[in-house]
Order: sequence, then C-alpha cells, then structure tokens
Amino acid sequence: MPARAKSTPAKRTATKKRKKRRPPDPARTWARRLDRTRPNLVADVLAGLATIHGHPTWERRLDPTSELILTILTQNSADTNAERAFESLRDAYPSGLTPERHIPGPGWGGVGLSDGAPPDWAAVEFAPVQELVEVIRHGGLANQKAPRLQSTLRSIREARGDYSLEFLGAMAPLEARAWLTALDGIGKKTASVLLMFSFGMPLMAVDRHVERVSKRVGLIPAKTTADDAHDLFLAMLAPVEMYESHVNLIRHGRVICHARNPAHEICPLRDRCRFVNPKAP
Repeated sequence: MPARAKSTPAKRTATKKRKKRRPPDPARTWARRLDRTRPNLVADVLAGLATIHGHPTWERRLDPTSELILTILTQNSADTNAERAFESLRDAYPSGLTPERHIPGPGWGGVGLSDGAPPDWAAVEFAPVQELVEVIRHGGLANQKAPRLQSTLRSIREARGDYSLEFLGAMAPLEARAWLTALDGIGKKTASVLLMFSFGMPLMAVDRHVERVSKRVGLIPAKTTADDAHDLFLAMLAPVEMYESHVNLIRHGRVICHARNPAHEICPLRDRCRFVNPKAP
C-alpha cells in the first residue's frame, strides 16, 4: 500500500485560512452595490428630504419602559389611539411618581401625551387580563395587546428584578437591541424605536412609512423584509445620520409619499426615485 502523502505546513495553513473565512455580510454587500450602481443616492435622498423636513434634533421622549409600552400600543394602530390607551393606563393604574413630559418630535403621528407620571407597572402586569383589555380598548387590538403588555413586563421583572430599562443606556446599541428582541413579541423596529428615542442610540427603526419610501426610491431592494431592512440601513448610514433619516423618511411617507396617490409634483426625491422613473439614476 502506498504511503499516505504528508500534509505540508503550507497546506495546513491554507486549510486554516479557508475555515476562517466568513460569508459576506448581506447588508454591507448591498451598501457597496448601491454605492457602485447608484452613486451618492443616500446622500441625495437625505439632502432632498432635509429641504422640506429640515434637520430634526434628538430629544428624549419618555423613560424607556414607557416608550416600550407606548410603542407596543402603536403596533397596527394610529399613534393618536395609542396615546389614548396609554393615558388610560395612567388613569387606571396611577403610580404617584414624578410626572414626565412627552416630547413626541416631528416623527410622531399623534398630538403627544399630556404631562403625567408613568403607570404603576406592577399593577399593569398583575391586573386581571380582561380588566386590562377594557382599559386599553381605545388603542385597538386590545385582546392581543393586553396579554402582550403583561408578558413583556413580566419578562423584564423576571430578568431584572424591577421594570426599569435604564440599564440599556450603558450597553452597545446592537447589544441592547439583542436584549430587547429576546423578549417575546419585541422585534427590531420596537427595540430600535425605544433605544433611539430614549437614549439617542444610532439605530434605524423601519416602520411602514420608512419601508415604503425606501423601496420606492430604491434605497433597499423591493423584496427586502422590514426586519432585514433594519440592518441594511445600519450598513448604509453613518451613526449621525440615523435619527434624521428615520424621522424624515417617516414624515415624507406621511405627507408626500402616500401609499396611494403620492404627490410626485412636490417631491424633492422624484429625479432619483425608481417609483417615478424605473430608470432613475
């Protein structure tokens, strides 16, 4: 039987190198492709949006637990209805804590909460579920959201011993997002909204308005899921661009780039928008 060929040091080194190679990051691959095939698109979109929506500056909206609960209440509901449901929580389960001011900012679709203390979260968690359903009835989808609120609060309490999420502010953005998305029913959008608006973290929350405008212009591929879009934006945008991009894309989707009958004639993005012109540069 012929002797087995010995592996040389060079072959072993090459094998090790091949094993260490990682698959390409889809988000970075897309960002590079976009920069190559449609140069300056991101910069042109941000500049165009700023001509009509300005340069919004970050301010903390609410404490992070209130922000999380309010964001859950907005899921598949109008922001104005979520506001009514949150204020009902305050009334039904008063905490007696120091009142806080809701600074909704230009990306918010409601009128803003009145000044008031956050609810007593323990009372919310342990309330009879049907009672809680009635309390948040104005917010829509109360039968689904009441148990979701209680499950979320329970998970936070069991993990941390209380209901505070202030500890997230000391974590790296993606680490904080991962902690939140490990909670049942909390996705990247909800987590990113909380972390952006409570702590100013450079994360991009992709709601239906952001997704619609971005796909029409061509910032993200048409078949991209909203979940994957979050990471595409992290690869496309600089950290300092995240907040303005989120707020201005939402505003644009609400006032100009409507789901039906978008106002192309006044849109500053029309020259680069593939919804207006499929061959736009």
